[in-house]
Amino acid sequence: MLVLGSHHQLSRIMRPDDANIVGNVHGGTILKMIEEAGGIISTRHCNTQSGDRCVAALARVERTDFLHPMFIGEVAHVSAEITYTSKHSVEVQVIVLAENILTGAKKVTNKATLWYVPFSLQNVDKIIEVPVIEYSSVEQEEEGKKRYDAQKMERLETKERNGEIINPVVSPEAYTVGFSQSSLIHLVGPSDCTLHGFVHGGVTMKLMDEVAGIVAARHCKTNIVTASVDAINFHRKIKKGCVVSVSGRMTFTSNKSMEIEVFVDADPLVEAARGKYRAVTAFFTYISLDKEGKPLSVPPLKLENEEEKKRFEEGKVRYLQNKAKRQAEKERQQ
Repeated sequence: MLVLGSHHQLSRIMRPDDANIVGNVHGGTILKMIEEAGGIISTRHCNTQSGDRCVAALARVERTDFLHPMFIGEVAHVSAEITYTSKHSVEVQVIVLAENILTGAKKVTNKATLWYVPFSLQNVDKIIEVPVIEYSSVEQEEEGKKRYDAQKMERLETKERNGEIINPVVSPEAYTVGFSQSSLIHLVGPSDCTLHGFVHGGVTMKLMDEVAGIVAARHCKTNIVTASVDAINFHRKIKKGCVVSVSGRMTFTSNKSMEIEVFVDADPLVEAARGKYRAVTAFFTYISLDKEGKPLSVPPLKLENEEEKKRFEEGKVRYLQNKAKRQAEKERQQ
């Protein structure tokens, strides 16, 4: 039995290929490190019992805020802790610190909650039961159960949008949805995959952040950084040899931020009869920065049809809800 408080830590210095041209570390690079730490601790925990060996697969990442930017030359310290287990899933909470090794200064850049499901190495469709952890109080276990029930319900709700597609637009007008929408195609190779031969969740999130960043940059034509990511839901596993299409489109703009919806579709090359399917969905929020790193106003999004207006209003609701949550969190900390 794992005692609550056991944790795993990764540390790595940020290099030029981890960042954009002005030195800001890509949000996708940080997301990938977060998933690596979560995957290690959850897989390690699920293999503490006798029976089938297994690998924990990422099922969902809760909303993640990028509290402070990270820069080339800083050391990222990623700490992961298991905070709840259900019969077939593991909740991992992760904190990311950026350390300036010249001054010794440290700051928290990210806090994230991830959910993993363990699959047998012998039978990739078999989900393994998760060893229980020991909680410090009944209240702590009850709070974990509430988080588990909430994420399970939200995952089911997101499946309703999985039929939507992003179609190309010919000669789009500036600042419209079609003007900035972008896609990326990637062939899944062995280095992208777990022992099962399925794509690491962190690899997928990094690709999603790249596409969302291109959408944001095309809209603003400025330096942009990831501000937050709404829940990322992994609906189906992506196997080695698949071609993944990662597509992003602008859904909402406020004065200082942009929301981009990102879809990941997988197309099996070898097992083509299975057909293309929606694998992952998420909303990314970006901000535009000037040369001093201060927020710039975002050009308003031009809406051209009822569907775009509907998505804009839905994005506005998420924006206001998240703004209210941040304000409530600030008040609690004061």
